[in-house]
Amino acid sequence: MIQLNNIFKHYESKFQKNFILKDVTLAIDKGEFVTLMGPSGAGKSSLLNIIGLLDQDYEGEYIFLEENVNKLKEKKKAELHKHHIGFVFQAYHLIDELTVYENIETPLLYKDIKGSERQSMIADILDRFNMVAKKDLFPHQLSGGQQQLVGVARAIVGKPKLLLADEPTGNLHSKQASEIMELFQKLNDEGITIIQVTHSEANASYGKRVVQVVDGRVTEDRKV
Repeated sequence: MIQLNNIFKHYESKFQKNFILKDVTLAIDKGEFVTLMGPSGAGKSSLLNIIGLLDQDYEGEYIFLEENVNKLKEKKKAELHKHHIGFVFQAYHLIDELTVYENIETPLLYKDIKGSERQSMIADILDRFNMVAKKDLFPHQLSGGQQQLVGVARAIVGKPKLLLADEPTGNLHSKQASEIMELFQKLNDEGITIIQVTHSEANASYGKRVVQVVDGRVTEDRKV
């Protein structure tokens, strides 16, 4: 599903290149649940952003769903991102002025899905996440755990093949964190490929594989 070959990423300072990623080669199969771990500043989030087609400023080859991303036009990259990738962030990134229902609906609007079908998809996910009673609330009326639940619902409502999560429980207390991780495990059991960035060994234990990133390099790749 994902093949990264010899990925380098750097930024220029006055006198030298500073590398964020150094010669990363990584393959991830459909249906895997992979955790990227490592110290702060190791390059984990940069790697996730490249995989998620959010960052194109790198060297090397990236093949996603048998498409060579480097050779695709912008429109095709945007289509791949829109139709196949869901993103969950540490800081929730909900839109404050929109209700729970409207936040979840947002990615479906970009996919030109008809109104009746959107309603049905959102109703299903609200029901699944036990959020029907909260659909008309705004983000500031929810707890952190509930906000992240909305974030996950928004990421998966369009049925992506790949779910990317960057420190998804970083702002949650332990009970909320375990609820989110159990949800991820269930989604993975249903066939969604998941890649998460985390510092938490507990979170990593929900996955099936840990890739250690240190100073921009993959230093370890092991099954859990």
